[in-house]
Amino acid sequence: MSKIESAENFSKERHVNTSRIDANVSHHEHLASVVARLKNLGIIDDDTISAAWLNDTINYTVASFNEIDQRFGSRVAVLVLSLSRDKSLSRSIQEEQFVKQLKESSLEAKLIKLCDISASLRDLKNSQFSKTRKSKEMKKQVYYLNVIKTDLVKNRDKIPGITSLINGINDIISSQGLWPITF
Repeated sequence: MSKIESAENFSKERHVNTSRIDANVSHHEHLASVVARLKNLGIIDDDTISAAWLNDTINYTVASFNEIDQRFGSRVAVLVLSLSRDKSLSRSIQEEQFVKQLKESSLEAKLIKLCDISASLRDLKNSQFSKTRKSKEMKKQVYYLNVIKTDLVKNRDKIPGITSLINGINDIISSQGLWPITF
């Protein structure tokens, strides 16, 4: 079994009894959407694709950094950790730390986050949430996108699909009455 298949199976097993904020989409469906977007960007690196499958495991399951490190290697574990919140901190400090991590993360982590944001916005658009709740959740995703935008802009010529993903994100957020991302 390949590293990517192993990461997908590990994620599927760990998320079996968990649900996303919007129960219309399972964790596995969401993560499959994230991985598909990464592949559409031309990302084929096993570690990056594996980290995309695992990116929610520390946040939403009992999986630990050490377990991911032992099973998938340090590079995958560091990518996953850079996309995870430190649950031992208070909510406000947790959010500050998460934003700092995103800013300082590698391009690979930022690409995973871009794909996660795109998939999350699509899920939100189709959710049963009230307009107010959708708007609030979408604004949070747009905020995270703005945090990583500088590195995405720097690399849009190397990875042309970034612009297409941003355009898709802008279509979704504009349809909900939010200002588009300038790119």
